[in-house]
Amino acid sequence: MAARATPDRYRNAAIAHVMVDGAAAAIQFYAQAFGAEELFRIARPDGRIMHAEIIIEGSVVMVGDAEGLFKAPGQLGGSTVGLHIFVENVDALGARAADAGAELLQPPTDMFYGARTVMLRDPFGHVWVLLHQQEDVPPAEIARRGAESLGSAAAG
Repeated sequence: MAARATPDRYRNAAIAHVMVDGAAAAIQFYAQAFGAEELFRIARPDGRIMHAEIIIEGSVVMVGDAEGLFKAPGQLGGSTVGLHIFVENVDALGARAADAGAELLQPPTDMFYGARTVMLRDPFGHVWVLLHQQEDVPPAEIARRGAESLGSAAAG
């Protein structure tokens, strides 16, 4: 049986609210890089975005200008989270994002947990992990393979 593009356990995942300096520009970048479609936005009179929602291959991501309790990665010296999105074609979307200006952190790679992944940093400092599930791997087997991978990396 072929693996589903998105494993069932991730179908009801938490929704990320990406805080950036320059949300309007970020939304434009996400459209260019990931094919994001803007669902709506709520902007202040000065143009700063309080809340917007985009969709990338079926995954909703909220976007807003950083303020108050919410900081942009540049204000923190790095991102505190990685945004994981399951997509149909990791290689193509990763290349599209890199062409749009995302920094390639990890090229498309087949991973021990059954997914092909690419890792990128957007110009606003957020780290994106695009995945396509190629093999349905039970959690216990993921843990075994992960431990084996770490053991062989430590030995090498």
